[in-house]
This record gives sequence, structure tokens and C-alpha cells, in this order.
Amino acid sequence: MYSVIIIDDEPWAIKGIRNAFNWYKYGFVITGQFTSVHKAMEFISKEPPDLVFTDIRMPEISGLDLMRLTKEKGMDVEFVVVSGFSEFAFAQEALRYGALDYCLKPMDIETADPLIEKLALHFSKKRSIRNNLILEALTSGDKSELNRLTQFFDHSSDDYFRVLIIYSSSEYKGYRDLKFFDHKHTLEVEFGSTKTLYILKSDKRSDLDDRLDCAVFTGSDIKAVGISSTSTTCDNIAKLIKEADLAASQVFLNEGKGIFEYESKLTVVKPFIDGISSIIQENKFEEMDDIIERLVYFFKHNHLGMGELVHLWNQVVSLLVSTYYYEELRYMELDFLNYSELKERFENFESLCSFLNDIFIYIKQLNSRSINEGDINSYFTQMVKYIDNHFQHKLYLKDLSVKFFINQVYCCQLFKKNLGKTFSEYVTELRIKKACELLKHTMMSIEEVATKAGYADYYYFNKVFKKQCGITPSKFRKS
Repeated sequence: MYSVIIIDDEPWAIKGIRNAFNWYKYGFVITGQFTSVHKAMEFISKEPPDLVFTDIRMPEISGLDLMRLTKEKGMDVEFVVVSGFSEFAFAQEALRYGALDYCLKPMDIETADPLIEKLALHFSKKRSIRNNLILEALTSGDKSELNRLTQFFDHSSDDYFRVLIIYSSSEYKGYRDLKFFDHKHTLEVEFGSTKTLYILKSDKRSDLDDRLDCAVFTGSDIKAVGISSTSTTCDNIAKLIKEADLAASQVFLNEGKGIFEYESKLTVVKPFIDGISSIIQENKFEEMDDIIERLVYFFKHNHLGMGELVHLWNQVVSLLVSTYYYEELRYMELDFLNYSELKERFENFESLCSFLNDIFIYIKQLNSRSINEGDINSYFTQMVKYIDNHFQHKLYLKDLSVKFFINQVYCCQLFKKNLGKTFSEYVTELRIKKACELLKHTMMSIEEVATKAGYADYYYFNKVFKKQCGITPSKFRKS
């Protein structure tokens, strides 16, 4: 929520401003009301709001002087000036000081909705730009840039840190009013339209635990909450972000809502990997169906998470590539993947298991397969055309292979053989090309560009874009 305070020496005017707007609907919350400018200034110095509605003429300090003082102190506070005077000079001076708008009182109800919509859009764009810069600084470890963007990490050498990541099922984030959230001890950063990061800090480890124990994650839009371990230094924030994201990614495995704390259990999954290794090395494919079926139960029974699944996937890929020398295997997209890439490629855990099963069936039947090449190529051409027109949407090879009647493993070969790149590489190339066009030729925020190009998760989009183009989206736009 965006915090708002109202300042006017006349109580009736404060009441009029308070009642003129549907604050909550547009993401605002009133955190203070003052008839004394001095008391308001004390409040602003301790807890800077996002927005101040202020009168111009007041007995202690004018609204214009208040604006000047906050700017001189380097405070990132925005103002809307409300006055009983309609002289153009007042409006001109207010705007010169950086006011977002100038309104006459009493507030006109007919102009209230357009004004609050305009303010909400302004703060949304402002937050998006700030979020993107903070994320880049957090992930790159650029402390000077981080300190320039936020004072959250100032004087925090003795603090403890934990990270939460909340996935939402919709763009409406009713969970912003969480009990652990306060501006002094919590930094909120949006990862995308449905994903929000919270960095918690305290000078006592027990306080962090108590805040989480007291937190109530209600709201029907909350899909998953991931909680990291605790660190005694802000230097480990990037690691904590990854832990929290891995924990929240638990929904990939069971598709159920929940609160998940990060815990590494790689040793638990080792015996299962050893079983798969034995089957591969001894060509016991008749046992593979059983082990794939047991895979989902094994993960659920042992409360394993995304970290363990990434480890299993990469170990199986390594085993397959090192054991079999069929040329076809080179086209099956048997790549080492991190957790973000795994979620991007497969819709869910079941889909990943299905792909592994198809791999083993394909290897088993490799020498006895007969294919009508003409029909297959025709279906493949249709598939590529469909991808070209729908790359902004979620695309999974499993769904496309069913839609166009081609075995998904054979699809992998066709992409490499006909297009010289894998399915994932082809889709990524289309999306990043679209993102580059939007960054060059539109004024969309980077978050909006990511969504239009097919990436709901800005954090992941930023990583993919940098990998493809060598620079971040914001630097690409500047260049």
C-alpha cells in the first residue's frame, strides 16, 4: 500500500479530503492526519509517507515551505496541494516545487476519481522503476547502488535478515497488509505482477522468528509463501532470495497452497538417484515405469522441494548423456537447468516426470521406430507457426506435442534438426526479440515489457535478457 498523510489547519478540510477518495481501492492507506505542520514534519522525518495532501496557507509553515524542507532533506515524498485559493500563482509555484497536482477545496467529488487514478498510476510506475533497480543491485551485489536506492541496509551490521517471497494467483495483492510489514524493518520489492519479495531485518534473531510466527497469510489470492534461512549479514541477501524462491516453488511439486520454509535435503534424494543410475547403466527399462511412478510419492513423503528436484534432474541428465551415445540424444534438450528454467520449461512436476518417462521409452524403442516423415514435418510446420503467434503465452512442449500429434522427445530432435536450436532456445529468442522492440519503441515500464514478451516473473526475465543480450533491460533501453 502507498502511505498518505493529510495536513490542514482546519479539521473539516481534513475530513473532506479523507472522505473524497476510495483510498483502499487504489492501493493507498492514510497513516496520519495533522492540523499542526510541526507535528506533521516530525512524523515525516521518522516515517516518510509516499504522499502528502497539504494546504498551502497555514499559520505555522506554508505547504510550499513544507515541500521545500522535505526536498532539502533528500526525502522521497510526493505532494498534492489543496487550497482554498484559485490564484494561478499558487498553482504555478506548487507545481514548480514538484507537486503532483493542485486542487481547490472543498474537494469536488467528480474530480476525485480521476485524480486518485492518476496518482495510483504515477506511484505504480515509480515503484516499478525502483523495484527493477533494487533487484539489479541486490543480485549484482552493488552495495553503493543499493545504498543510493534505499536506506534499509544503513547501520545494519549487527542485524539479522530473513527473506520471504509470496506468489499470488492474481495481480490484486490483498496481502500487502501483513502483520510483519513495517517500513523500518521490512523492505518490499515486487518481482513481477504476481510475485513479491520481503526482506525482514531485526537486531535480534528471536524477533524475526516471532514476527513470522505472528504473521497471518490470509487472502484468497496467496498461492505460496517461501521463507529463507536466517543470515547475520546483508552480504548474503542474494543467497536468501534464492532460498526463499526455492521454498515458494514448492507449489511446482504439489500445486497446493502453503507456507514453505527452506531446508536442504540433497542427501535424502541420493539413494533415489542411485536407483535410476543402476537402471540406466544396466538397461533395465522395464523397471523405469515403476521408479517414475514412485518419484512423486518419494518427494511428497520426504517433504522434498525444488532444490532436490533440480539436483535430481541434473544428475539424470548427466547419467543419460554420459551413458548413451545416440545422436538423437543431442536434440532432446537434455540441458542442465536451474529452478527458474525448470519451472519455465515444465508446467508442473507431473509434466517433468512424463518427459523423463518419454525419454526412456524413446531410448528403448529407438531401433524399432517407424515414422511417416511427411506427416511429421507437416505437423511440425504447423507447430512452429503456432509458436510464432503465441510465444507471449505459457508454452510447454508436452502440451504442444499432444496438440500437433508429435512425440515430445521427437519434437526436440525436429527443432534442432530443422531450426538449429532447441524448443526453449527458439521460444526465448522470440520473446527477447519482442522485448527489445518494446524497450526501443515504447514507454512501457520494464515490468510491462516482460509481461508482454511472455515473462510473468521480472526477476527471471532480467536474468534471461542479460544472458541473451549481455546487459540488463534497463541498460539496453539507455543504450
